[in-house]
Amino acid sequence: MNEQGGASGVRATANDASMARQVLLCSVLLLGILVAVCWYLQDWSFARSILIGGLLVNGSFWLLKKDAQRLMQRISEADEHVAAGINFEKTRFILRSFARLVVLGLLLFVLASQVPINVIGLTLGFATVMFSVVIIGLHTGKCWMPSKV
Repeated sequence: MNEQGGASGVRATANDASMARQVLLCSVLLLGILVAVCWYLQDWSFARSILIGGLLVNGSFWLLKKDAQRLMQRISEADEHVAAGINFEKTRFILRSFARLVVLGLLLFVLASQVPINVIGLTLGFATVMFSVVIIGLHTGKCWMPSKV
């Protein structure tokens, strides 16, 4: 019974990694389309702001994906009796996520002081991952709500 649960856990992890990869790919594709269209319709300043926001958020999402995979791998490899090690890994994950947010804010501050940034374009760039999650979620047809209410 334990082996069966382990095999389904491996499949679920592989499926989640595939879905995260699809979200990242869709986000980069959406970013490219947005930058090209806005460069054509608006100007390079607006398209550059979208590009900056999209690169920052996609890089952050990619690092978050790697950290989440590392956390799941270390928790699955940990012995059941080592609760302190699991709590340490969870704390480390949270601290790394917070540090990534601080570095992202500092990087954005440095970029904004060096390059003129359009706030609307930056926000559109930041939203590419969110739009990709919605697109991939609707495409896969997964329903997180119960079917009978």
